[in-house]
Amino acid sequence: MGHRQSSVVKSAGTTDGDAARREAVRAEQEYVTRLYGRLDAERAKAEAALREGPAAGGGSAFQARVESAVATDEAARRLARLAGVEDALCFGRIDHRADGDGTGDTFYIGRIGLRDEDHEPLLIDWRAAAARPFYTATSGAPGTLARRRHLHLRHREVVRLDDEVFDLDGLAESERRTLVGEAALLATLRKGRTGRMSDVVATIQQEQDEVIRAGLQGVLVVQGGPGTGKTVAALHRAAFLLYTHRDVLERRGVLVVGPNATFLRYIEQVLPGLGETDVVLATVGELFPGTRATAADAPDVAVVKGDPRMADLVAEAVRDRQRAPEDGLEVEADGMTLKVSAADCARARDRARALRVPHNVQRRRFVHDLLEALALNRAEQYDQMVDEPLEQMAREGGLPKWLRELMEEAEDEPLLDEADLRLAKEALWLDPSVRSAIDALWPELTPQRLLSELFADPDGLARLGARAGLRPDEAALLHRPSSAEWTVSDVPLLDEAAEWLGVDDTADRARARAADAARAQEEQYAREVLQTQNASGLLNAADVIDAAGLAGRHHDDGPPRTTAQRAMADREWAYGHVIVDEAQELSAMAWRTIMRRVPTRSLTVVGDIAQTGNAAGAASWGQMLDPYVPGRWREQRLMVNYRTPASIMRVAAEVLAAVDPGQTPPESVRDDEAPPRAVELPVPELPGLVEGELDAIGEGRLAVIVSDARHADVRAVLPGAAAGATPEALDSPVVVLTTEEAKGLEFDAVVLVDPAGILAGSPKGGQDLYVALTRATRRLTVVHAGDLPPVLSSLA
Repeated sequence: MGHRQSSVVKSAGTTDGDAARREAVRAEQEYVTRLYGRLDAERAKAEAALREGPAAGGGSAFQARVESAVATDEAARRLARLAGVEDALCFGRIDHRADGDGTGDTFYIGRIGLRDEDHEPLLIDWRAAAARPFYTATSGAPGTLARRRHLHLRHREVVRLDDEVFDLDGLAESERRTLVGEAALLATLRKGRTGRMSDVVATIQQEQDEVIRAGLQGVLVVQGGPGTGKTVAALHRAAFLLYTHRDVLERRGVLVVGPNATFLRYIEQVLPGLGETDVVLATVGELFPGTRATAADAPDVAVVKGDPRMADLVAEAVRDRQRAPEDGLEVEADGMTLKVSAADCARARDRARALRVPHNVQRRRFVHDLLEALALNRAEQYDQMVDEPLEQMAREGGLPKWLRELMEEAEDEPLLDEADLRLAKEALWLDPSVRSAIDALWPELTPQRLLSELFADPDGLARLGARAGLRPDEAALLHRPSSAEWTVSDVPLLDEAAEWLGVDDTADRARARAADAARAQEEQYAREVLQTQNASGLLNAADVIDAAGLAGRHHDDGPPRTTAQRAMADREWAYGHVIVDEAQELSAMAWRTIMRRVPTRSLTVVGDIAQTGNAAGAASWGQMLDPYVPGRWREQRLMVNYRTPASIMRVAAEVLAAVDPGQTPPESVRDDEAPPRAVELPVPELPGLVEGELDAIGEGRLAVIVSDARHADVRAVLPGAAAGATPEALDSPVVVLTTEEAKGLEFDAVVLVDPAGILAGSPKGGQDLYVALTRATRRLTVVHAGDLPPVLSSLA
């Protein structure tokens, strides 16, 4: 965002001014009504297409299915986008300076693009190049704009207009008579919180626009302090990239990683409101399919689990489960004791390890080699049973010559031919004792089993931890019962284990090859249909679904899954772009998980190093990113705080200067709220204070942010308040949160309880206090017992 706004022309409340305002609103209402009429028509068209499918025509039954799939996909996507833009469909208008004939181009800016029946543009998508002057024009550099107008809608009604005039002479006389307005940005900032993040598509400022429209390739770091709009700018960037690079991103998808479920609920309506619905929102605790971890480890445990050495520990744990017994293998089967020598066991293990594939795939080689050794040993024992009586007869001279010659010839032949060996191995594998013995040496493992058994084994942790470079005290921190629930810090370790373990998908791949071969002809036909659709100009079908997907539609049992649904279920899904918010909180191990999901390294990394509260989090962006893109990431800073009043930010800045003097706080653009205050108050008297703050803010949201040590006490005296990082908490007028739970959120008023406890609660207590102080948009009250911490001395 830029620091300066262009001049705002306001009518002064005179009779002429009131008339001008009414006339301007009336004219804009007519146009907005026309836009909503067109939106309704487009919705009806999409609904009919979804309901009726394509018109009947010639061609085979398969062609009809393909055409139906294309039409259904496109209609469903179109309807979802149209449904998401009902509120504030149009929010802006730009008037370019009049040219030689006295007229200038006028464009209306909105959430999506709309055209009239003659395909003339009625509404310009905010992401289109023609809309960019709406965001970039300033009084110092207006470009060709004469005026920028903000339209404020309630439902479908125009309730207010704001004009920013850059060149009065560039407007037609009729337009000069209807200039109205109030600064749109500050009006938006004064609105009460609703428990959901609002999009800022109507008030994007220049430095945010540069973030939003930055190129797709590479890693963009958006470093911004509290209230700079970095999160909402990143979400608008997702919408912009999907609009600009839809051919790539709609197939591969966009992943947005947030700090907790509350935060994701907070932002979930932003992208649909911008016309985009097919984006995956997840926390780090949800990045491993089938796991939704929310529990947090103690800080010292989280530091160990987030350390890159944990990757070595996981690798050692996998190798430790690949065993070759020093005394060889003995197993009872078929009434015999079958044996494999220690050398043969080691040879089978080493042959399997030599394969450049994961553990569970290597296991197939190991199992085959051991079964072969067991089968040969059994054949040798059977052969010996038969040969011993004959050899005894030969020694006694009672063996016929022909039989002796036959025995001599058999000595040069293998005990089992290929077919016999295969049958013998299959029979042995069906024997439970054989299977159990081999499983003990090289088990088929899941990531969950590997880690739960490792963490429950203190001796194994000490032995393997030493190999991975962990100190004994660090390895001991990992010990816990095998029944313990998974924590957020465990999810990157599960993902790491999955990389090492893999899945033996031999049977699945065989079935897939057979299915692919069976429908090869159908896929070819699907490509021809898509090409026909493209050539006709009716539909850019290749952007909707590929030929393989079309050919497989009639084989599916259920409804087709969206890109987001398929991506969330597939651990190996490669996203087209990933946005990581509150990225300073991610550990080194979490970054390994993120980077696996975006092999193209196309990322937007959003955060503030000064707010790092996780002891395993980032000390610098280079620390986390250089291992993957050394020196190839670029940073853009947002330095203007639009959320936090200057009086509150001054207190927060003093805390930041004390705990991290190398960081520069953002500059607030407004100082129009009550100054922050400190109150010495026992916790039992907190309800009265909270009630007074609620009365002061009227409609809005209040958060009580408290130290971990006093969290239970505060919850006890505020039983009617919501508590914890749950999505439902955002619907409550009052919510009790820890500093970790409050990250990324904003509230009209904040009551901060026990600042000394927050400072002492973790190694990053100073950063936690800085975060807590900067959640308020209007009012801040610090509640303390005893003396205030020195870093808050200005409140004393």
